[in-house]
Amino acid sequence: MSQAAAASMNMPQKWTPEQKLFPHQAGFTCPPHDWDAAPSDFLLHFTHAFLIRDPALTITSMYAKWPEFDAAEVGFPEQRALYDLLTALNGTRPTVVDSGDLLEAPALTVKAFCEAVDIPFIEDALSWEPGADTGQYSWWDGGSFHANLKNSTGLRPQKRKYVEIAEALDRVQHVYRRMKPHCDRLYANRTRPQ
Repeated sequence: MSQAAAASMNMPQKWTPEQKLFPHQAGFTCPPHDWDAAPSDFLLHFTHAFLIRDPALTITSMYAKWPEFDAAEVGFPEQRALYDLLTALNGTRPTVVDSGDLLEAPALTVKAFCEAVDIPFIEDALSWEPGADTGQYSWWDGGSFHANLKNSTGLRPQKRKYVEIAEALDRVQHVYRRMKPHCDRLYANRTRPQ
């Protein structure tokens, strides 16, 4: 990227650890190939990472909170397409973290992630005081998607009542079958807790 282009976006020419930036983009909020609007060298200025979740849990959870959801809003195909594009551009695979690993072995998973993206591991960041204002995180219905976050004190396995995918409505099972191969691609290349 040219200095003029970097300056117009207030981007430094070289990122230092003090300038790490963690933007978040949910897959369903970026229409297919939105990233094509940016020059490919723009994408090379970032260390990319993906957080994935078992599509059976994702889709049944979406259905429970949002029964009329559209398959296009799930985001797994877009996530895989971006992952594949970044792999092709960089010649290396971006870091992938599975939410199941994160909840089952938080410290080990976060430590492996930090090593993969070259940032310091800070164990104290794995716990916090309960009572977060979930309104600042949630765009849907005042925060029910984030009720567990509000009462949490750290990362740990959660007991939830999920509908088994085999017992879900046919439409939900169909969406799951369409999305699973996309998630499987990233899951196979995830960063594993050591």
